[in-house]
Amino acid sequence: VQLVESGGGLVQAGGSLRLSCAASGSIISINVMGWYRQAPGKQRELVARITTGGTANSADSVKGRFTISRDNAKNTVYLQMNSLKPEDTAVYYCNAEDLYYRVPGGRQRGNYWGQGTQVTVSS
Repeated sequence: VQLVESGGGLVQAGGSLRLSCAASGSIISINVMGWYRQAPGKQRELVARITTGGTANSADSVKGRFTISRDNAKNTVYLQMNSLKPEDTAVYYCNAEDLYYRVPGGRQRGNYWGQGTQVTVSS
């Protein structure tokens, strides 16, 4: 199983970016997909997460600016980030929680992280 993120980069304050994360492998289902971020010298924090059924929640700091969505058929989660602020600068990590995948004779469950993508917002 592998999670591959894309879409990070450098943007001016007030701009937008869209992050994507695609999970690949012998995946059966993924209960929750989400985005976390970690700024230098700070702990990793939840940005937003979404269930298979579409129930989403997000950090107060991004409410009204960031939107999380997912395509279950593609095992892909997106994060649309608008009105970006310098304090949004961080490495953004994709997470797949309760990911079920096929193994010989059955299935296994695990939690997986992407490699991270840098988002830098200049003032």
